[in-house]
Amino acid sequence: MNAPVEGFSKLTKAEKIDWITKNYTQNPTTAKQLLERYWNPEEAVQKLHDEFIENTLSNYYLPFAIAPNFLINGKLYAIPMAIEESSVVAAASKAAKFWSDRGGFKTKILGTEKVGQVHFIYTGDYKKLEAFFEEIKPQLLASVSTITQKMEKRGGGVKEIALRNFSEKIQGYYQLHCTFETLDAMGANFINSCLEQFAKTLKEKASSYSGFTTEEKDLEVVMSILSNYVPNCLVKAEVSCKISDLDEGDISGEVFAQKLVRAVDIAKAEPYRAVTHNKGIMNGIDAVVLATGNDFRAVEAGIHAYAAKDGHYSSLTHASIENDVFRFWIEVPLALGTVGGLTSLHPMVKLALEILQEPTARELMQIVAVAGLAQNFAALRSLVTTGIQKGHMKMHLLNMLNQLGASEHEKKQLVTYFKDHTVTNASVKEALERIQSK
Repeated sequence: MNAPVEGFSKLTKAEKIDWITKNYTQNPTTAKQLLERYWNPEEAVQKLHDEFIENTLSNYYLPFAIAPNFLINGKLYAIPMAIEESSVVAAASKAAKFWSDRGGFKTKILGTEKVGQVHFIYTGDYKKLEAFFEEIKPQLLASVSTITQKMEKRGGGVKEIALRNFSEKIQGYYQLHCTFETLDAMGANFINSCLEQFAKTLKEKASSYSGFTTEEKDLEVVMSILSNYVPNCLVKAEVSCKISDLDEGDISGEVFAQKLVRAVDIAKAEPYRAVTHNKGIMNGIDAVVLATGNDFRAVEAGIHAYAAKDGHYSSLTHASIENDVFRFWIEVPLALGTVGGLTSLHPMVKLALEILQEPTARELMQIVAVAGLAQNFAALRSLVTTGIQKGHMKMHLLNMLNQLGASEHEKKQLVTYFKDHTVTNASVKEALERIQSK
């Protein structure tokens, strides 16, 4: 059993690599070579990567791809995606092309409000707390003036502070529920700085408030933190066309539309299906969020919470047929930024934003929502027609051949062969062995 290490963070990179490979890998030499192989040859770039997080040993690369032909509000985009899963980029591109011939995607920002909270414990009379809050509210806002000054000049800042009572759920638990406008910044640091100052001011004012008893003055701040649930930072994306424009091979547009609507209805009604349905949406959303240097974990958490906002987990997308018109749309919360954080540091993030024509945060929200909608349409289109495996496994073919150690010549032969044959793990292995035996 390995012993704990002391002062690991103070070791040099070489010392960290020596320690981890010696104690936790079977072949330290091979492991060191692998870590070194993934270093960036440009010293300045590697230093930048090393300073993003702590205890950096090397880099972990994901493919950076482009899904072209996205017509959004009459403007054509090529959307960068960073993702490892086969068929995601191809599916998004196919959906983009399909809808570009049918008017493209239409989007609308429904809100940009972000949220933060000061959670505290107060054991006194709630009416006294209400009176105290109303008295100090202007002082709370004034206490963050130095933090909000620049944001306010650009039209952002603190929008509202409300007192919320949760004492029925947890004895003595209350919160300051605060809303913010952070413009092109995701705003996490800005929001948290404001909240911590609110907490400090709340505590100070409570300790000297004449309307409180000695016990009530000892108000306890538990924590101050932004929320990744942003139901009012919302964007809508949709597509629509005449049913006759949906003709799909041997399937009429009417039948195809009905199948799509039924598939969405099932995802609305049944959580086991809804989770996988929404995971497919997140394939598109996460890939763009990651490529543009935003926090995909925060986005995931907020979106899945939104999917359960009505008391049960349900589909994020919606579909309808009215007056011979098929509509397909999504409303999704997205707290994103195009300035600050990795957006101004990571060279590939800068390039991704340049490819997207330097979008504002509002524009990026719309682009990301479209990527999610396109991904969902592509998945449903496959599911209700040919089945998901036919396209997915063909895209996965090269991964399978690489795992089996196929040569470039063998891969070329088998890619041609499987254009007309079903791809499965067994069939690929058998076909490769057949070639190799010759």
